[in-house]
Amino acid sequence: MLADVVHENHLDLASGHLRALAHPLRLQIIDYIDKNAETSVNNIYNSLGLEQSITSQHLRVLRNSDLVQSKRDGKQILYSLNYKKIGLLNNAIKDF
Repeated sequence: MLADVVHENHLDLASGHLRALAHPLRLQIIDYIDKNAETSVNNIYNSLGLEQSITSQHLRVLRNSDLVQSKRDGKQILYSLNYKKIGLLNNAIKDF
């Protein structure tokens, strides 16, 4: 019984992360960050042809789901992928 509850909790967490991924622009942003390691919001929106505000909104969703990490470098905020969280999400999907 306890294993079922734990498994269900993992699925609930995974479903929240999947909702964060369930948008084509967020997938494009993740792909861009993956190919460019640490990058700024300016690089992301300029390279993908998006508006800055739209890019920031999508990055916020990805940060809130802990799929993207951010760190300050002077005046810039650099974004990178949380590969550990993405790996856990991938494993939860495989287990399901």
